[in-house]
Formats: sequence, C-alpha cells, structure tokens
Amino acid sequence: MKLKVTMLALVATLGLAACDRVDPNSPLGKRTAIFEQMMQTSEDMGGMLRGRLKFDGEAFAQGAVRLDKLSRQPWQYFPEVKDDERTSARDEVWERQERFQSLARELEQATARLVEVSRAKPLTPEQVAPAMQQVEDACEACHQEFRVY
Repeated sequence: MKLKVTMLALVATLGLAACDRVDPNSPLGKRTAIFEQMMQTSEDMGGMLRGRLKFDGEAFAQGAVRLDKLSRQPWQYFPEVKDDERTSARDEVWERQERFQSLARELEQATARLVEVSRAKPLTPEQVAPAMQQVEDACEACHQEFRVY
C-alpha cells in the first residue's frame, strides 16, 4: 500500500511538472531555445575575453558567426499578440513593437560588426573586446526594456 501511494505521488508530481513545460514547437519554445543558444555562445566568447577560458581566435570568430546567425532568428517567434502567460517578455514587447524591433535591429548590427572585426588574423582579445561589448550592451538594452526579471 505504501509503495502504491508513493508511486501515485510520483506520477502526480511528474504530471504537474510536465504541465509546466513549454512546448518546444510553440513560438515561446522556439524563441527560448534560440535565446539559450545565444546566451551559451556569448558566455563562451565573453569567457575568452575575461580570462575564464583561454582565448582561441578561431573559436571566437566561429562564435561570432554563430551569434550573428542566431541574433536574426528569435524575432519571428514573437507573434503580433501575446500568446503565452509564461513568457519572460513584458507586455511592452507587444505594446511597443516599433521600439522592440528597433532594438532587435541594433543587436543584429552589433553582431554583424563583431563578425567583421573577428575576421582579422591573428585575432586578439583587444581587437574584439569593444565589438563584443557592443553586442552585450545591445542585449542588455533590450532586456532592460522588455524582459521580466
């Protein structure tokens, strides 16, 4: 009997956890996955610039290309109207679309500049640090206005 109650509790817990998950094929799931990839890529690149990881010019340049490609993808998964209450985006994303899109373009421009700077050979941290800071600043500007913390 005790095992049966424990199993029921486990099944109930797993069921509730599954209800809380985001559908990976939903707009929220897709943009969240892209943002997670962007964060992981920029974390590695930032780690190289801050001494947490050894600087590898080729790996940094590849990261810049990846980040640039990713920076152009999440915006298509923000529908015209808010679609999910679990989003970490503020309502202003949908209320101030022009500003939101403007900040998205600024990020895309910053990542494109980072790719250009990253083409230098040999690549040094000093060459890419200002461009990487612009990317980080563009991310932060959008988060400050449009993300719920």
